[in-house]
Amino acid sequence: MNWHRLFGLLLSDFFAGSAFIVELEKDLSMKKQLLDVVILRKRQGPFEGTLPDGFKDLAIHNLLTFKSYREALDDWALKELTGHYVNYRKQVSPSLKSLLPEEQFRLYAVCSRYPHNLASAIDLMTARAGVYDCRRGTDVIRIIVAHELPRTDNNALLHLLSASPDQVRYGAEHYEQHSPDTSTLLAQLFEGYEREGLAMPYTMQDFRRDYVKEHLKHLTLEERLQGVPPEKIQRYLRRKQKPTSPKRKNQRK
Repeated sequence: MNWHRLFGLLLSDFFAGSAFIVELEKDLSMKKQLLDVVILRKRQGPFEGTLPDGFKDLAIHNLLTFKSYREALDDWALKELTGHYVNYRKQVSPSLKSLLPEEQFRLYAVCSRYPHNLASAIDLMTARAGVYDCRRGTDVIRIIVAHELPRTDNNALLHLLSASPDQVRYGAEHYEQHSPDTSTLLAQLFEGYEREGLAMPYTMQDFRRDYVKEHLKHLTLEERLQGVPPEKIQRYLRRKQKPTSPKRKNQRK
C-alpha cells in the first residue's frame, strides 16, 4: 500500500471545489540548490597539522554554509543548511531505507561577523572563543565566527575571511599555503576587499612583496634576473665592486 499517495488522494478529495489544490509527489529538484562546501573524509588517518578552532571533531561528511561580512547568518540560512543535509544524506546513503548513521555527518556555519539577529532569536551555546553550538531538534550546528577567533596560526585561514583589517593582515602573514595556485586566490581576496571599499593595512603590494620574498629561494639565478635590464645589473655590480676609501685616522704628532 502506498500510504503517502493514498493520503494525498484523500486530501485532494477533501479540498475538491475549494480555494485550495493538492499536488502529489511534487518534484523539488526543479530549482537548483547548491550547498556551499562539503569536507569529505576519503581515508583513515589523522589530519597532519592543526585544524582551525571549531573543526576539531570533523566527521566523514561535513556540510558547510558560509556567510561573508555583507551577508547575515540568520535562521533561514540554518534552515537551508538542514534541508541540504537531508537531501545530501539521502543521496550518499545506499537507499532511503538504509540511511547512513547520523554520527557520520556534521553541520557547520562559518560567518565573518557575529550573527546578532540570529542570537536574539535562538540560543547560541558558547563552545570556546568564536565558536558556538546551535541545537535544532536532534541536530547540532557548529557556528564559527571568524572575527572572534584567537590570533593563532591554525586560525589564519579564517582570519582572511573576517573582513577585519588587523585580522586579515594576521591571516595573510601566518597562513601557510599548500599550493602555488593559492597565491592567485589570495590576490583575488585582497582585490575584492579593495573593490568593496574596505581599508586594509595589508595591501596587494604588501602581499606581492612578501610572496616574492618567500618564494625567491626556489628560483634559479636566470629566473631571478628575468626582466632586469643588463645595464641595471652592470651598474649594480660596479657599485658593489667600487672600493671604499679607508677612514683617515687622526694621528697625534
